[in-house]
Amino acid sequence: MALSASLRRFLRRATASIVALGLAAGALAACAGAPSGTEGTVALLLPDAKTARYETFDRPLFEARIAELGDYRVLYSNADQDAAKQQQQAESALTAGAGVLVLDPVDVAAAVSIVTEANERGIPVVSYDRLVAGGDLAYYVSFDNEKVGVLQATAFVEALEGRGDSTGGILMVNGSPTDSNATSFAVGAHSVLDETRLEILAEFATPDWSPDKAQTWVAGQIAQYGDRIVGVYAANDGTASGAISALKAANVDPWPIVTGQDAELTAIQRILTGDQYMTVYKAMKPQAELAAEIAVALLNGEEVTAPLEIDGTPTTLLDPVAVTVDNILETVVADGFWTLDDICTPDYREACIAAGLVDE
Repeated sequence: MALSASLRRFLRRATASIVALGLAAGALAACAGAPSGTEGTVALLLPDAKTARYETFDRPLFEARIAELGDYRVLYSNADQDAAKQQQQAESALTAGAGVLVLDPVDVAAAVSIVTEANERGIPVVSYDRLVAGGDLAYYVSFDNEKVGVLQATAFVEALEGRGDSTGGILMVNGSPTDSNATSFAVGAHSVLDETRLEILAEFATPDWSPDKAQTWVAGQIAQYGDRIVGVYAANDGTASGAISALKAANVDPWPIVTGQDAELTAIQRILTGDQYMTVYKAMKPQAELAAEIAVALLNGEEVTAPLEIDGTPTTLLDPVAVTVDNILETVVADGFWTLDDICTPDYREACIAAGLVDE
């Protein structure tokens, strides 16, 4: 089975990366010789719809690659941030005859029971994007999540230092306490922030990655700390949107530096207008396609290999990329993640012209 054209392009761009080179070898080993046209069912279990990437990219990219690989069926479920609902969806998928589960857990600890039940039935589980906290996993594919936090915090600190705010106060709006990736983001961010003279005024683990909860918390911190706040470290674009709504409602001036992650369209547009300083672009197409290829290989009883192991699980970690107003063209546009037509709608055309994305 050949790798997808998009994944080959991704790997060519990342030839300097040892991880990416390992991905090429691992994916080829996983997929070599897999028969085409074999019938089978793969269950894709995603955690929520609040994070735009899942319905916009992960699901359609995964399903499209599965369709390219042969006569396979995808049973799709979204748990809407409900761990009990995800458990029920997994049980339903197993009852319906799923031969592989591709699982992005709502709660990494609670999802162990899903893995255990699948193991008891001899069904392999691919941990997708978030690493389940136990069980016999067949594969794990994600991004280098501590590096995400390092990229966010590094850009954050550089922007603040550029404004002369190297000793100011910051808020940390972290991700969901049930998401192991959120912990990794925070660890990576702290590895940078704790070496600076910035003061962390307060820190919050955002339940369910909810923008509304992030907004409410940031509003409370603004009331307490006021103009001491020079920046808001937000772990993803959803929590960034909540933080920005709170900052706008309070008419905060001067405007703080705000981070994000996932390169959501609205975040790219906020970067153009200056409301958000940066986001982190994660090439979800290679991630989704590799997960699909691994799932089909497992469905056909093939051995899979990977460049890394985490807790005994074959693992591929892809490289994230920081995006600011200065490299939108070279990252999300160059990869076809978003087009200029997507980004430069009439409301954002002037900002696109100012950023050099389009001509007047």
